[in-house]
Amino acid sequence: MKLNVLAFGAHPDDAELSCSGTLISQIRKGNTAGIIDLTRGELGSRGTAEIRDQEGEDARKIIGASIRENLNLEDGFFRNDRETQMKAITVIRKFQPEYILCNATDDRHPDHGRAAKLIEDAVFLAGLIKIETTENGTPQNLWRPKMVLHYIQDRYINPDIVIDISDVWEQRMESIKAHRSQFYDPNSNEPETYVASKIFFEMIESRAREMGRSSGFKFAEGYTCGRMFGIKDLTQLH
Repeated sequence: MKLNVLAFGAHPDDAELSCSGTLISQIRKGNTAGIIDLTRGELGSRGTAEIRDQEGEDARKIIGASIRENLNLEDGFFRNDRETQMKAITVIRKFQPEYILCNATDDRHPDHGRAAKLIEDAVFLAGLIKIETTENGTPQNLWRPKMVLHYIQDRYINPDIVIDISDVWEQRMESIKAHRSQFYDPNSNEPETYVASKIFFEMIESRAREMGRSSGFKFAEGYTCGRMFGIKDLTQLH
């Protein structure tokens, strides 16, 4: 299955928290999108890998993503080495996305920056003809997307581009809340964490408002890119 947009996340809620608005917006425009989780988030202080698997599937349905797969890398300890790169290359060639969204290049959780570099490297390598991969025994064609964008997570990074998500805000928040084991619940015996705090959703909204303000959007998601943007028409600017 070919997808227009493929979002990678080191953990099962990374895409929802950082780029689900963009995914939902693209799907509403008739494009196809998918999510690839690198790990099952098994080191998280709350919930279990099995619970997080189900929450991820619930969120996928809310977003409307065509697929959600997991590379089953080791949470907290995966490396950007040949083995993991080959797994990422295979999935990039499998879905042949035009655009890839992935983790922030630098962030509070060390998995995030490591995942960002892993996907950047895999994108380049996926376009090399001498790297051979197969899917179900069938050789894959090489593939390189048009662009890789890194979403912004906990640490503030000045974005290169912001995408308006005002019209899909409620659906975006619903997809985030599908990861219910990770968030504050006064009736839960799970430990309170940075994410599972009473004010976490307020911080999510504040960040989205901050990203949108300078472009005149009520809510936006911000991204960085490793290369300069170019346009052919001034009317594309907002």
